[in-house]
Amino acid sequence: MQMAAFRGVFTISKKGAIDLVTDVDLEIERMFRATVAERYPDHDVLGEELGTHVTGRDASPHCWFFDPIDGTTNFAHGLPIFCSSLALEVGGKLTVAAVYDPTRDELFTAERGRGAHLNAEPIRVSTTMTLIDALLVTGFPYSIHRDPEATLGLFGAFIERARAVRRLGSAALDVCYVAAGRMDGFWEQGLGPWDVAAAALLVHEAGGRISDITGQPFAARSGRLVASNGLIHDEMLWTIDAFLAERSRKRTD
Repeated sequence: MQMAAFRGVFTISKKGAIDLVTDVDLEIERMFRATVAERYPDHDVLGEELGTHVTGRDASPHCWFFDPIDGTTNFAHGLPIFCSSLALEVGGKLTVAAVYDPTRDELFTAERGRGAHLNAEPIRVSTTMTLIDALLVTGFPYSIHRDPEATLGLFGAFIERARAVRRLGSAALDVCYVAAGRMDGFWEQGLGPWDVAAAALLVHEAGGRISDITGQPFAARSGRLVASNGLIHDEMLWTIDAFLAERSRKRTD
């Protein structure tokens, strides 16, 4: 469905000043919700475009996180860096994940306790030992115009300490690339659970480490994620903590 519309004719709307949505996003999410309703009528769905669907009075122990197009801005501009992202949470624990990049025909999958795979082949995180040798990736929140220094300042702090930092425009693919060893680490705030829940499980199952930006356990609904090969994780957390402490000090001076 994505590739049928890509570089074709579709409708683009705005959810915010720089936050786009297309009719393709909506069509795919409606299709997915209909599929879940047919196959698993007692499951809940939390999607980016149409919010939460709860089947009954009480929340189901089964909840699907779904992003029909992660990287909509890229998609809308004809840039082939986007995907669909899907994760199943059972009893509050991420259990199954799938992220599909149709432009490269790459399907990343994970099942808790059974490893992570790319097109059915096992994947592992990198073995990079230090931040100065690391290739990092991040994203910018749609709220960046309200406080650009918070995001760009931390971006600069990592540029000073890492080999290189990339910004690709699809958080799900960013984190999948950490799982596959193409990137060594990722950080971002202001995320939706549909953005990174699936990819976070992939990193965990590929032997990496996930947390929030303070080092606490990752929670899909927290909106904050640091993902790495595990070896550079503490250095990444230290960089974030040092930046936030310095920013706080400047505000109180």
